Amino acid sequence: MPLFPLLRLPGVVLCEIFKCLSIGEKIKLSFCSKKISTQINNAQFYSQKVIVDLSRLYQKLEVFSENNKDAFEIVNCSYSGAISDPKMQLCRIEGLTVPVISFDEGITTFWKNHQKGFLTVIRHLLKIFQCKFSIYNAYNSNSLQPMISELFNLQVEFKKLTIYLKGSKDEIIFWNQISNKLGLVEHLEFSSLVDPGFKPVFNSWPQKISIRNSDWFTLEHLLACTCTIIKLGWSYLRNKDLDEVLKNWQAGRFPHLEYLYVKGQNIKNDGTTRTMVIQTNDGSKKASIDIRYNRIEISVTPFD
Repeated sequence: MPLFPLLRLPGVVLCEIFKCLSIGEKIKLSFCSKKISTQINNAQFYSQKVIVDLSRLYQKLEVFSENNKDAFEIVNCSYSGAISDPKMQLCRIEGLTVPVISFDEGITTFWKNHQKGFLTVIRHLLKIFQCKFSIYNAYNSNSLQPMISELFNLQVEFKKLTIYLKGSKDEIIFWNQISNKLGLVEHLEFSSLVDPGFKPVFNSWPQKISIRNSDWFTLEHLLACTCTIIKLGWSYLRNKDLDEVLKNWQAGRFPHLEYLYVKGQNIKNDGTTRTMVIQTNDGSKKASIDIRYNRIEISVTPFD
């Protein structure tokens, strides 16, 4: 049976066809030939944006649509001998011939070097979709750091990046490599810091930041922070520090701030919940402040 002459269609029609395909259909189609992969690459800005979850290090990628209604898995396996599965097909991925087996929710790819294979698949996805990556790196820090550094070098965007830093020499080097590229991160979450002597320096800021144990995050850090959402757990900040933050906010600093949450034993009140509303000096924004036992929340909204 002759193949459907897809590539003979006009470019505009091809783009409309690619819009209608599911994530999995588009990925499988891109493996068919270099020509089709190139056409999808040319139409990538007409395709949906996706989130790629890389938390299962070198083992599996999960690709989601932004509304989570469409998903596809790419399982990454290593092999050294022959693969006898009758469902196995040979596909071309980034110029390499790769054994691939399909299943209901996705595909399994087989690589002699599974780390190289993992990066190869990522590079291929970047040519098909507008990708943002999500990585939860809490307790597997050392093994994921090379991958994270490589993604930053590729200038990809991160939907969420969760990292666990203990203050080792390699981790300090890693942090210094990425600290000026955090503008590529939508939400950065610090899981923990163990070494009290390790004080991360921010040469750039993500859109949002969450720090579970933020005893190292000083007033100077906070005054320099340009994030829209800031969440600090187990903070050493005091009421007077937050007063300084509010004075700066009223004067027009923190122009992007939408929400600030600080929890710590140094935040005091009189034992009752206190709520107040303040505004910037120019009257353009207002902030609702909720002070409770050992915590404060500040929500910023523009005046109607």
